[in-house]
Amino acid sequence: MTDPTSPARELVFTRIFDAPRELVFRCLLEPEHLTHFWGPLGVTTPLEHITVDARPGGVFETVMVNDSDGSQYPTRAVYLEILEPERLVWTEPATGVTTTSTFTDLGDSRTEIQILQTNVPEAFRRPEAQAGFSTSLDRFAAHLAVLSSGARSNPEPT
Repeated sequence: MTDPTSPARELVFTRIFDAPRELVFRCLLEPEHLTHFWGPLGVTTPLEHITVDARPGGVFETVMVNDSDGSQYPTRAVYLEILEPERLVWTEPATGVTTTSTFTDLGDSRTEIQILQTNVPEAFRRPEAQAGFSTSLDRFAAHLAVLSSGARSNPEPT
């Protein structure tokens, strides 16, 4: 959830996922994974509407589609930093929001992500918007659980 002590135009979300750091990081860069969880509950992000050019200066573009009425919500960001598997930083030129995601390996195949958003417009700081963001993180956790259970049931040959 959001840290109540952060400055007014910042949001901080912290989540722990039951998945290795490398997998969590990779899922945020690969369209084949992003399509399963990008966006809040009630929207989908079709694979054909996800572009990832994972390098500083590269773009990250999505179009989320409202499940109930088909409304579309495009997003465009530019990567500022990619330090695999530790940190992702991007900025959204349209809103001015900069997002820094820091990945910490907690051991035992657990990863903490701290997401810091700066220059956040008022509309994004409302409780409803933050709740929507949290549902996206819930969807991400569910996707990771599916991947992790698949890895356990289909171990690599030795």
